[in-house]
Amino acid sequence: MIRFATIGTNWITEAFLDAARLVDSFELAAVYSRTEETAKQFADKVGAPRTFTDLQKLAESDGIDAVYIASPNALHAEQAILLMNHGKHVLCEKPLASNAREVKAMIEAAERNGVVLMEAMKATLLPTFRSIREHLPKLGRIRRYVANYCQYSSRYDAYKQGTVLNAFNPAFSNGALMDIGVYCLYPMVVLFGKPKSLKAQSLKLESGVDGEGTIVFDYGGMDGIVFYSKIANSYLPAEIQGEEGSMIIDAIHTPTKAEIRYRDGRTNRRCITRRKSLSVSSKAGNGSRPSTHTAIRFGRSKSWTKREDKPASSFPPTSDKRNVPTESVRGPVGTLFSGVFSASSDSVDKQNQ
Repeated sequence: MIRFATIGTNWITEAFLDAARLVDSFELAAVYSRTEETAKQFADKVGAPRTFTDLQKLAESDGIDAVYIASPNALHAEQAILLMNHGKHVLCEKPLASNAREVKAMIEAAERNGVVLMEAMKATLLPTFRSIREHLPKLGRIRRYVANYCQYSSRYDAYKQGTVLNAFNPAFSNGALMDIGVYCLYPMVVLFGKPKSLKAQSLKLESGVDGEGTIVFDYGGMDGIVFYSKIANSYLPAEIQGEEGSMIIDAIHTPTKAEIRYRDGRTNRRCITRRKSLSVSSKAGNGSRPSTHTAIRFGRSKSWTKREDKPASSFPPTSDKRNVPTESVRGPVGTLFSGVFSASSDSVDKQNQ
């Protein structure tokens, strides 16, 4: 059994727990919150036997093997490094950190302590995405990747009335790219690797975060185009265009079906669906919720041997987490992927680097 604690008491933590409980090796051991009242309320709600309000005590606990982090983005790195320095495995919500320097420090902590560090990015772990990869050669030479995730934020109306909630607060390393734009980037890099260059533009809101943006990536003979927004909706599918045909994907952030339209007029609508994908668990079959596949991948890591705790190292100081743009966080340090960081190379799913 993997004894989990959680950090964060919002809906995303509940969604993770609902999915994780479908995995045989999962056990909820504790929840953390800054206040005892919130911690107890959440523990009662989700059935956790223990609560923590001191992160250091959580890190030092012998009753915890792994921690799921769903705190504000700006806190991910510091919390994860503290936990990993005390031998805890970490499943961290996306985006993994605020900038490249933080990501690098997190990877180093995972390697130094011999623990698993995984970013909870579900898109490339889903069965339909695996089918997309398998059928990609049918398109011939790939010429263009087009993806968009534009969703009007439920918090944007409050923002327009003068209330800046966390989703639009730069102090928490938030914004459209960090929140939903990353869902367009991950599949692209998993499928096609690191681009040669990029050109990006965004609409910056008065609070200092981006409300929407567009990025064009150059792969040399192929380009990638990404649109993202938290201030407008889009109903367009994603598309991968090749010289022999194009693949239309219903939703790049949670793909459930796709079809291939060939240049000669043929259409294959049945070859890429979740129902055609292999089941990944006796409890979490083809119709399971997307988060289950993230939990399963984390649980399958081979680095679950308990290590001797090592003294915590100081976290690199940050004057402004926004000095390094989000789009430069991943590629340059090899972290734009949905896989597992571990001291053991066997733990890394090579297909998701």
